[in-house]
Amino acid sequence: MTVGVVFSSTPAGQAALREAARESLRRGVDLAVLAVVDTAEHAEAGPEVEAVRDETARRIAEVDGGEAVTWRVETAPTRGDIAEVIVDLAVQVGADPLVIGARRRSPVGKLILGSTVRSVLMDAPMAVLVTKA
Repeated sequence: MTVGVVFSSTPAGQAALREAARESLRRGVDLAVLAVVDTAEHAEAGPEVEAVRDETARRIAEVDGGEAVTWRVETAPTRGDIAEVIVDLAVQVGADPLVIGARRRSPVGKLILGSTVRSVLMDAPMAVLVTKA
């Protein structure tokens, strides 16, 4: 089993990464950081993937015991619906649960999640843990 987390450099994404690292430690399983990158040629290497790796290392280091987390970055190129790409990648790596960040919203905004988060929640076959910044 693997804990999966959707990578985003936003405050919500950073909170999700820290929570996923804690969940990985609690369960004693690996962490797969799922990143959707702009182009297929950079899906395995390149500046975008290196930036994901660097930020992941920084955020995991912020978690108590984070040095014990075994993690890897899994990437997929952007194509069509981002939520679909995220769910497909999570299934491919065997993620359960999948952790995703959501930003705080106004009282009215709480009735409506962001479209990507909502789609992942509706379409993912695994448990989804939503964190907020």
